[in-house]
Amino acid sequence: MVQVRAGAYDCDVLVIGGGIVGLSTAYAITRAAPGTRVIVLEKEPGPARHQTGRNSGVIHSGIYYRPDSLKARYAVRGAAEMVKFCAEYGIAHAVTGKLIVATERDELPRLHALVQRGRENGIPVRELGPAQITEYEPQVRGLAAIHVGTTGVCDFVGVAGELARASGAEIRYGARVVRVDRRPERGVAVLTAAGDVVRARVLVNCAGLHCDEVARLTGDDPEVRIVPFRGEYYELARPELVRGLVYPVPDPAFPFLGVHLTRGIDGGVHIGPNAVPALAREGYDWGVVRPRELAGTVAWPGSWAIARRHWRYGAGELRRSVSKGAFLEAVRRLLPAVEAGDLVRAPAGVRAQAVLRDGTLVDDFLIREGARAVHVLNAPSPAATASLPIGREIGRRALAMLGSL
Repeated sequence: MVQVRAGAYDCDVLVIGGGIVGLSTAYAITRAAPGTRVIVLEKEPGPARHQTGRNSGVIHSGIYYRPDSLKARYAVRGAAEMVKFCAEYGIAHAVTGKLIVATERDELPRLHALVQRGRENGIPVRELGPAQITEYEPQVRGLAAIHVGTTGVCDFVGVAGELARASGAEIRYGARVVRVDRRPERGVAVLTAAGDVVRARVLVNCAGLHCDEVARLTGDDPEVRIVPFRGEYYELARPELVRGLVYPVPDPAFPFLGVHLTRGIDGGVHIGPNAVPALAREGYDWGVVRPRELAGTVAWPGSWAIARRHWRYGAGELRRSVSKGAFLEAVRRLLPAVEAGDLVRAPAGVRAQAVLRDGTLVDDFLIREGARAVHVLNAPSPAATASLPIGREIGRRALAMLGSL
């Protein structure tokens, strides 16, 4: 039985999760309070193996998010800080700008609403007509578009690695947490699958796809369940068709941005993602099924509420998952010149989406506190973009807990 012994601490703050948010938290704590002992436990053999390393690498502007939400504030601030961080540490990045393109008349009101939202969030946008669209992207067609100049791309895996090095924290890879003993009067002890015990004064849960499970191990009720959605991508065999970043007008009822075109920092163009339910928390293709995790998703009432409420949208996503032709049809709305042979399967990602019991998809970043614990319970996109300010906020809460002990 793992137990906390008074006065026997291996560190002041123990961070579970070596993705970009967990590593940014470690970085923020050691910057704000030098001398604070921080250990990061990551179950994989290296950093950024899941959400951080399996996305399109976009530095988001913050245009989509509700004004005054954490996503809006942290994405706008984080985008500028991420560019500065990459420049300071020599990490590959580029500020490319992007187009958000309306291809149907019923999308025009939503496009105009995005213009207003961008201005409310302090983001410069330029409205474009059809001829101006082709000035930016000669092969893209649309009725109208907006250009967002602050969007960019970078190597988020490189950022995570640099955060790990620059933090000065002790990073332990291959350290999967299997048990947590939290004693409010003493501290927190964590047992790993390898049999190691780590004792800390405060625990920070940045476990991403497993954050709700870690919260329950700690003894806190997260009141949400992570429902994993797989984002499936193709790579464009003719990358010269796309100069930069091209997005459709998103449906505000969903947290997904739709199938878009992204020229990455390596020069390749990724197309996607579509979003389908994953059959495991790390279910990167249909062949990965983990019955216990799937049963947990099915047993959560919110999963059924999502299915009832959004079955039509979900059916379209499933169709694009199993049919390359259906996916191609979605891409051709933006890029008519693309052919079936241009689409080459690329690695998928999984979004850790927090869902309430009533089926509400948690829209904003969600950070909650328990005794001697800070839990990050919803940090999907744009968390990589916003990771530096998110890390400072989590670090501030952890240090405040330390100060109160």
